[in-house]
Amino acid sequence: MTATQPLPQPGPSAEPEPPADLLSDDPAACLGPTAFLDADHPTVSAFARTVTDGARSDRERAALLFRAVRDGIRYDPYSVTSDPADYRASTVAGRPAAYCVPKAVLLAGAARAVGIPSRVGFADVRNHLQSERLREQMGTDLFVCHGFTELYLGDRWLKATPTFNVELCERFGVQPLEFDGSADALFHEHDAGGRRHMEYVRYRGAFTDLPLAWLVAMLRHHYGSGLFADGGRHAVADRMFDEDPGLRS
Repeated sequence: MTATQPLPQPGPSAEPEPPADLLSDDPAACLGPTAFLDADHPTVSAFARTVTDGARSDRERAALLFRAVRDGIRYDPYSVTSDPADYRASTVAGRPAAYCVPKAVLLAGAARAVGIPSRVGFADVRNHLQSERLREQMGTDLFVCHGFTELYLGDRWLKATPTFNVELCERFGVQPLEFDGSADALFHEHDAGGRRHMEYVRYRGAFTDLPLAWLVAMLRHHYGSGLFADGGRHAVADRMFDEDPGLRS
């Protein structure tokens, strides 16, 4: 996962092209507030200050923020929408659950609130431990544009994936990802039983702000409109992703 692969040539089935103006390796371009990474919003700044209180280094602050986003917001793959409000860091900070992209946005926004350059990255991943209900919903085990966060620490960009909360990892038999600010935190290739868990297929780049129009266009291109839960969470029964699976029969 080191370089962006060439996009398909333009044509009837060509994928939407990402916005080149949001691609930058310059940490200075990845530090200020943006439309989605609204690091100057009181909710985001308060979240970041509370979580990192007492931390003595950027690495420690990044690790604390990672864990707070990972476990404080439950992963819900059925919460995908096209509403911009659902993707602002200030909105996500008050949500009990979200899918990978909003969680990555919150981590990036909170990092900027404490002075850590950040950006939102995307990759296609193949999920070998997908629930049957989710596979039916998506029609595939390939997750296009899985979102994660890149943080600039120790003079280099590190990838951090705060997607799966600890309770969900326990449910799937996967070790939760840890991030200490010194190395990438990417999905485990295998679960605790040695079965294939996640496979990174394609890195699609990292952006100074969330490229929402491109993201929505990509998801519609690959999955159609049925993936989206605009207007409310899909009325689905998937015990693997419930807050308390014991509540369902």
